[in-house]
Amino acid sequence: MPEHLSPACSILVLAGGRGQRMGGQDKGLVAWRGKPLIQWVHEVARPLTDDLIVSCNRNQDRYAAFADRLISDEQPDFPGPLAGIRSGLGVARHPWLLVIPCDAPLIDAALLSQLHRSAYEGDTAAMLRRDEQWEPLFCMIPTRLAEQVEQAWQAGERSPRQVLFPLGVQAVNIDTGDLRVANFNTPELLATQDPAGT
Repeated sequence: MPEHLSPACSILVLAGGRGQRMGGQDKGLVAWRGKPLIQWVHEVARPLTDDLIVSCNRNQDRYAAFADRLISDEQPDFPGPLAGIRSGLGVARHPWLLVIPCDAPLIDAALLSQLHRSAYEGDTAAMLRRDEQWEPLFCMIPTRLAEQVEQAWQAGERSPRQVLFPLGVQAVNIDTGDLRVANFNTPELLATQDPAGT
């Protein structure tokens, strides 16, 4: 089992969306290969931190099994991932917050460690990038940026990428076809990745 990331960081799993592409289902709880998507992510993240936070806006009783703490958006109507990141930065127990979405069941500890190392060594936020495509929901943010993120939120910004870029972001480059960051966020993608439908 992998050791905790060092230096210590909090990990935030984003599971607070409305699940539009899943027909309104809470996608973190949608089953893939016999387990809810959140469980796949949890099994990778759990050994890496003593501060595992899940951002969810419904089914808190089910998500509680996968987190040290749950957080929810302050505003109703699912205001987007930046709301979860904003709340996570506010409660993180460590100086760094590693952010991952709940619908990436192929994520592995090696990639999270790479993201962690890049951010820490650069002393700045880090974000995955596939060629020219940024993956803003796979990032690591120093919690000292919480106030600037809050200011951007209050000014009306809702894009994690647009908030983080002016604060300094280091790219962690991965191959275009790297399936570890594949988002299984539609029934079709789940079926494609799991033809047996288990």
